[in-house]
Amino acid sequence: MQDLSTLWAVVFAAALVLGVLLKLYLSWRQARHVWQHRGQVPAAFAQAITLQAHQKAADYTLAKSRLGTAELAWSTVILLGWTLLGGLSALDALVGASPVAQWGPLAQQVALVAAFALIGAVLDLPLSWYSTFVLEERFGFNKMTPGLWLGDLLKSSLVGAVIGLPILALILWLMGSTGGLWWLWAWAAWMGFNLLILVLYPTVIAPLFNKFEPLQDEQLKSRVSALMRRCGFSAKGLFVMDGSKRSAHANAYFTGFGAAKRVVFYDTLLKQLTPDEVDAVLAHELGHFRHKHIVQRIVMLFGLSLGALWLLGWLSQQVWFYSGLGVQVHLNAPNDALALLLFLLVVPVFSYFISPLSAHLSRRHEFQADAYACAQTSGSDLSSALLKLYKDNASTLTPDPLFARFYYSHPPASERLARMGPQAAAAAP
Repeated sequence: MQDLSTLWAVVFAAALVLGVLLKLYLSWRQARHVWQHRGQVPAAFAQAITLQAHQKAADYTLAKSRLGTAELAWSTVILLGWTLLGGLSALDALVGASPVAQWGPLAQQVALVAAFALIGAVLDLPLSWYSTFVLEERFGFNKMTPGLWLGDLLKSSLVGAVIGLPILALILWLMGSTGGLWWLWAWAAWMGFNLLILVLYPTVIAPLFNKFEPLQDEQLKSRVSALMRRCGFSAKGLFVMDGSKRSAHANAYFTGFGAAKRVVFYDTLLKQLTPDEVDAVLAHELGHFRHKHIVQRIVMLFGLSLGALWLLGWLSQQVWFYSGLGVQVHLNAPNDALALLLFLLVVPVFSYFISPLSAHLSRRHEFQADAYACAQTSGSDLSSALLKLYKDNASTLTPDPLFARFYYSHPPASERLARMGPQAAAAAP
């Protein structure tokens, strides 16, 4: 057993080191490529993007890359602290010695996970603050006040506790009470929970953080409604969200599930785009529904969750899984919370290497949605809208190709516009 524990520790450490080195290499490539192309706007965008806007996007990308390196170093230290350096085992002992242990094994395990989440959130605060009030502020994107930032933090923590603690308690109870097939029962509970959140999020959760007002522009409402009818799509309403109180970034999205679907526009988006461009952006989102991308992703989530819980069920019975990562198992008490936390810490280390597959699938979906939008509206309108969004969000037009293949969920601007035709590449906002 000691040999297996040692081997598992070596495998974990090797995967962690390899992942960190790969992340650093890809980040270096991205920074180098963006810097090398900072001095000149790509020819395909020369009529639409000024040199000043292009250089702002490059500088923003480089700044985010440096912050990403700091976040990588910090998260790696934290991960090592929780695992090989014994932090999780120490926290478990601390919770076990606290008064909450007298409330029973389930309460003790819930307390362990809650304490872990709270400590993790606190450790993330400095970099989150820097990202919002230094980096985003420097490039003119941050609109949040410290009070709003703190209020969001407190509200999200409260919502997380109200929603998360009951489902956590249920999962832990299922792990300890339903035998060897607990993972199947836990999967059913988890999927039901996710579907419930899809229904509740638009009307219960999201309004806690933002104001959602019905779209007042009657001309735009008429155009959008006509487009949706033409595409055979219905929604419960068209809403404008006050995204500008937090950020200058713009977006639009569908939210909800089934009859509860609604269309949400950021107020910043409506200020930046013409009605024709808004139509094109909405048609792109409709393309995701036409091609059933949302359903495909939900089904994929279901499948991956089932496989992950089955794997967790097997690993939770292996002593080497705990001891190899610096955790002492309980001989006369449940180890379910420890297994769950270790699993959540370990999985990203290994799943990182297959993340390009998910990114590739997402880019393929984006191309399909773009094609649908071009068929329903206008390729030139979509391209001009995308160029405005790339410019206003300071998204680089010259990403490193390998970095983009590994990480980008959306195709680079040059590839998207090339697919829309020659007129799209030359479209100006």
